Amino acid sequence: MSSLASRANPLLSSLPHFLTWRALGFRTICSGRLGFASSDPDPPVAGTKVLETFKEEFEIGSRLITLETGKIARFANGSVVLGMEETKVLSTVTSAKGDSVRDFLPLTVDYQEKQFAQGVIPNTFMRREGAPKERELLCGRIIDRPIRPLFPAGFYHEVQVMASVLCSEGKQDPDVMAANATSAALMLSDIPWGGPIGVVRMGRICGQFIVNPTMDELNLSDLNLVYACTKDKTLMIDVQAREITEKDLEAGLRLAHPEAVKFLEPQIRLAARAGKNKKDYKLSMVSEKTLEKVRNLAETQIEAVFTDSSYGKFERGEALDNITQDVRRKLEEECDEESLNVLPKVIDTVRKQVVRRRIISEGFRVDGRHLDEVRPLHCEAGNLPILHGSSLFSRGDTQVLCTVTLGAPGDAQRLESLVGPPTKRFMLHYSFPPFSINEVGKRVGLNRREVGHGTLAEKALLAVLPPEDDFPYTVRVNSEVMASDGSTSMATVCGGSIALMDAGIPLQEHVAGVSVGLVSEVDPSTGAIKDYRIVTDILGLEDHLGDMDFKIAGTRNGITAIQLDIKPAGIPLDIICESLEHARKGRLQILDHMEQEISAPRTEDDRNRPRIATMKFSNDVLRQLIGPLGAVKRKVEEETGARLSISDGTLTIVAKNQSVMEKAQDKIDFIIGREIEIGGVYKGIVTSIKEYGAFVEFNGGQQGLLHISELSHEPVSKVSDVVCVGQQLSLTCIGQDVRGNIKLSLKATLPNPGQSEAKNVVEGSVPAMSKTPKVWASVESVSNELDELKPVAELLVNRGVVNSPSSSPAFLIRSVAECDEQEKSTGLNEASKITSKTSRTSKSNRKSKTNPPKNDDSHSSFSSSDIFSHTEDSSNNDEDEGKTPVTARNLKLGTKVTAKVYQIRTHGLVLDLGGGVRAMYRFEANGKRDFELGDELRVKCTSFSSKGVPVMSLVDAY
Repeated sequence: MSSLASRANPLLSSLPHFLTWRALGFRTICSGRLGFASSDPDPPVAGTKVLETFKEEFEIGSRLITLETGKIARFANGSVVLGMEETKVLSTVTSAKGDSVRDFLPLTVDYQEKQFAQGVIPNTFMRREGAPKERELLCGRIIDRPIRPLFPAGFYHEVQVMASVLCSEGKQDPDVMAANATSAALMLSDIPWGGPIGVVRMGRICGQFIVNPTMDELNLSDLNLVYACTKDKTLMIDVQAREITEKDLEAGLRLAHPEAVKFLEPQIRLAARAGKNKKDYKLSMVSEKTLEKVRNLAETQIEAVFTDSSYGKFERGEALDNITQDVRRKLEEECDEESLNVLPKVIDTVRKQVVRRRIISEGFRVDGRHLDEVRPLHCEAGNLPILHGSSLFSRGDTQVLCTVTLGAPGDAQRLESLVGPPTKRFMLHYSFPPFSINEVGKRVGLNRREVGHGTLAEKALLAVLPPEDDFPYTVRVNSEVMASDGSTSMATVCGGSIALMDAGIPLQEHVAGVSVGLVSEVDPSTGAIKDYRIVTDILGLEDHLGDMDFKIAGTRNGITAIQLDIKPAGIPLDIICESLEHARKGRLQILDHMEQEISAPRTEDDRNRPRIATMKFSNDVLRQLIGPLGAVKRKVEEETGARLSISDGTLTIVAKNQSVMEKAQDKIDFIIGREIEIGGVYKGIVTSIKEYGAFVEFNGGQQGLLHISELSHEPVSKVSDVVCVGQQLSLTCIGQDVRGNIKLSLKATLPNPGQSEAKNVVEGSVPAMSKTPKVWASVESVSNELDELKPVAELLVNRGVVNSPSSSPAFLIRSVAECDEQEKSTGLNEASKITSKTSRTSKSNRKSKTNPPKNDDSHSSFSSSDIFSHTEDSSNNDEDEGKTPVTARNLKLGTKVTAKVYQIRTHGLVLDLGGGVRAMYRFEANGKRDFELGDELRVKCTSFSSKGVPVMSLVDAY
């Protein structure tokens, strides 16, 4: 401390010792307070702690892997830090002291990813990690499933595994690393365990398998395989794939096994150097005497129950309970307390032996089916018609209700994991309520089993969803198990696939899943399998009494997801590969029934079903819709009940039915307006009445003219006899003049008395939406002016907004204020031209405009002559048109001019008409395309684009 004071202030070193703080008995000032120091002026210096560490290094898949123990978590029964490049994972194992009386293994596996591992503070209110996330539960299952079968039979002591990520660079997924670190920690501990195990991840890019792929490589891979094994047997398989064939998957499994075995020898060497001697734990074993006694009392009755296929799930369970009670009464009469204590476990053992012996020797199952027979199926699509999509799927007594809800891109789930994407737009939530097995239970938070089953079904369906660019929406599938008798997760896959098609989502293929089981006969002396049977579509009882639960989901083309769980200490890989073919045959049977119910996405347009519409706008328009701090957007959502999502120039509207969608679109139209197409029917309010017609205002302040000739099929002498100010009308847009002014018609929406069949017109803010396929793809922004010449109606159809048979070009209705300003500037130009000294001939060639009446001060841009100017005879001789300079004022429909090729585009030409006027010509089918810059062409004006660009057709060329 004195040295620090000297460096801070050199004068302090010259003070006498009796004047210093320490000589007066005070400490230095700390936290603004003084304290008395100890009498010893020189405290002892701490020694250096030397940690004895043990380390093993090896290489797998061109990546260096290290196992280290002795430095961290030294008090744990076993602790190992496994590192791969810059990612390190710590795994610890502990066991409870004392002997507890129970009949199961209380193994707990906790996996945690804290944000400090990537240098981030949690974005929560408390700035701490909360409850375990779904990914952490799934990683815990990856660790639990391969290590659980290797604990010795009868070992019922509580064991806890805690794995945590110390640091992560984001390149490697820590889940496989944590599983290998747990195996090494169990090897170091004194807990009896039949390891070690090796866990490896395999990917495949362009047909080439990759060992331990990075996260970037997994994004390009069509296979994500996690494989766990001992030296010669398989323990666990977890697969997510994109319709990989059984043959290719088998090749990946046989390649993964020797790579996973490379993890075993380093763990054995580390345990030999730093491991503890295995402790003798008390095993809860049933004596052979007790087992034989109960077998003699109950085997005959149990066999009678299992050979009667008329028993259902609960009838069979009730019969077995009665048998157990009868045996209990006999043991109570004999006062056999030892047998009474283990009676439920012994009865279960006898039941297991009876069922397995009948399957192996006779080839028949509990419900009377053959080994490769699938239970009876029932599929029902659209059973809840008011939802986006729904289905009811039953296989035997297992029944699952699946629903689909579509949302905007902003509804995607935000993830905060160390690796992987930041959001998830497809979610499948699986629920297993207690009533599905006729039990009383309590619904709590996230359940490991529910999360695992839901994720398996989610991975199976994710492979057939359309790409995100073509399908930008967020999808939530909710699976409710209505009744359970085995394979509810595979039933969720089938029901989810049907519900997605019922929602109109363009799936590439139907996906089905089936669970395959195994019943084997083992040599007790060697542990080798002497005989076995593979069972397709297992019951819940067969899952409990069998050796494995092999869940396989896929399409007709290949596998999309796999989850393998086993009960013995490993199964040979040959049997696993043989089971793939049994699963494929069962899957094809299920797909046949599903395709009979629904084989293609629905296209019906029911007004009571929820709606989603996607539209593209400019950023300025979207800012206007959002408003200050989102006030305008929130107001629209509150008033209409719809939900708006805005991102990347795209507006997505989610409404619960068609009426809410129309209400939301009307509100949006009122705020920002919309492009109007010829032939569309639109609602407007009459704002003023003139002698020659009425002005009608649309949403967003846009206005058009309803001419007196378009009021009725009968002659009208006075406009006010038909319409009045403030009246709401449904009008048809029938045309546009060269300046963009809009012509409206009321009689086009009315039945014509002279026609036998009246036209049916549906009123709305958009053209009638008849039964059309739902369009999911969003239209990307147009990159050149030629694409702007496409009819806006076509663009709106592609955006999923409208569906109109009209192919006429669309335009934007102008407001009265815009027309007034343009008319004023036009009047000034006309005055200057009249007063200029020009020839009489040029004055006669210049076309004059008729001004509206003087009392029309608010709508001066419209008149009875210029509104319909493009319908006048425009067949002037070519010589006069060729001599008259082309301007934006005198160019109208039918005008023929000589133009030069100004620019050549992919779909057409940009033409120079002279006078700074540009026009567009689109290539015709089977027409001439070999133009060059500067070529002169004879063209005629045929239409105008939505932005006023003239569209020309070819008359002749030089």
